Amino acid sequence: MQELIKRLEKLQDDFLKVYEKLQLADKLKQLEELEKQVAEPDIWKNVQLATEKNQELARLQEETQPWEFLKTQIEDLNELIQIADEDLKEEISGQIDGMEDQLIELKKALRFRGPYDSNNAIIRITAGAGGTEAMDWAGMLERMYLRFFEKRGFKAMLLERTEGEEAGIKTAVYEVSGTNAYGFLKSEHGVHRLVRLSPFNAQNLRQTSFALVEVLPVIDSDTEVQIDEKDLRVDTYHSGGHGGQGVNTTNSAVRITHLPTGIAVAIQNERNFHQNKEKAMEILRGKLVQMALEQNAESIDKLRAGESAGWGQQIRNYVLQPYRLAKDTRTGYETADTDSVLDGKIDEFIDAYLEKSPVQS
Repeated sequence: MQELIKRLEKLQDDFLKVYEKLQLADKLKQLEELEKQVAEPDIWKNVQLATEKNQELARLQEETQPWEFLKTQIEDLNELIQIADEDLKEEISGQIDGMEDQLIELKKALRFRGPYDSNNAIIRITAGAGGTEAMDWAGMLERMYLRFFEKRGFKAMLLERTEGEEAGIKTAVYEVSGTNAYGFLKSEHGVHRLVRLSPFNAQNLRQTSFALVEVLPVIDSDTEVQIDEKDLRVDTYHSGGHGGQGVNTTNSAVRITHLPTGIAVAIQNERNFHQNKEKAMEILRGKLVQMALEQNAESIDKLRAGESAGWGQQIRNYVLQPYRLAKDTRTGYETADTDSVLDGKIDEFIDAYLEKSPVQS
C-alpha cells in the first residue's frame, strides 16, 4: 500500500503544479463573480452584455470543471487510501491509473498559453487560382473544418460565403467559438495544396489546386487592439446577403481598409450597416494581430505592409493520386487515411503542431 500512497502523492504534486501554472484558482474566482452577475435580473436590460457574460461563464465552466472533478477524485482517494486494507489495493491502483490518464489529457491545456489561444477564432477559406477546380477544393476544406468543429464541440457561425459558379466556394468566413478555439485552429493558418485526378475535365488529368486558410483570433475589444480612425477607409455598398426586405436597396454592406497595411475586410451578411461594420472591425483587429504575430512586431504601428503569410506559406499537402497521403510540411506528420482527414479527423495534425511549437508564457 505504501507504493500506492507514493504514486498518489506524486499525482497530487503534478496536479497542483499544472493547476498553479494555469492559474485555475483565479479563474474559479472569475467564475464565481460571473455567476453572481448573470444571476442579477437587471443584466438582461442590456442583451448584448448579458450574452457576452453568459458566453464567458460557459467558457470558464468548460475549462475549469474537468480540473475540479479530478481534484475531488484525488482528495476522496487520499482519504480512502489512509484507511483501506490490502483487499482494496487492486481497485485503488486502477483508480490511480485512471486519474493519471486524466491528468495527461488535462495537461495538454498547457499548450494553450499564447496571448490569444483562449479566444474564439475567425476562419476564412479562399479558393486559389484555377477556377472551378480550386473552388471545389475550397469547398472540400470548408466541409472538413465543419466536420471537425462538430466533433470537437465547437460552434461555427457563418459570417460570409460566396459560392462558386459550378462547384465549391470562392470564399467562406466563419466565427468559431469554444474552449481554446484559436489555440486549436491556429495550426491551420496557411496554404493547403490538393493533388488529384480532376473530375472537371474530360481527360481526367491529374490536377493541383490551392486554397488559403486564414485563422484569426477574435478581438472584440478596442482597448486590446487600438486602431487610429484616420488609418481606416470605410466604404459602403448594396448587400447581397440575407437580411429580409430592403437589404439589397440600402448600403448595408461594409468594406473597411486599413490604409497602412492595405488589409481590407468586407462583410455583408449582417442585417444592417452597424452590425456589418462591427463584425468587419472584429475581423480587422484579428488580421492585424495575426500579422503582428507573423512579423514579431511589438505593436500594430510597426507592421510592414505586404508581409503576412498569405499565399507564400504552404503548410499541408493532400495527395489523392497517384497515391494517398496527407502530410504537414512544418511538422512532418503524415497519414495515408486521407478520407478520414477530409472528413474532419485533423486532431493528429493539430497535436503534432502544438507539440512542436514552443509554449508561450
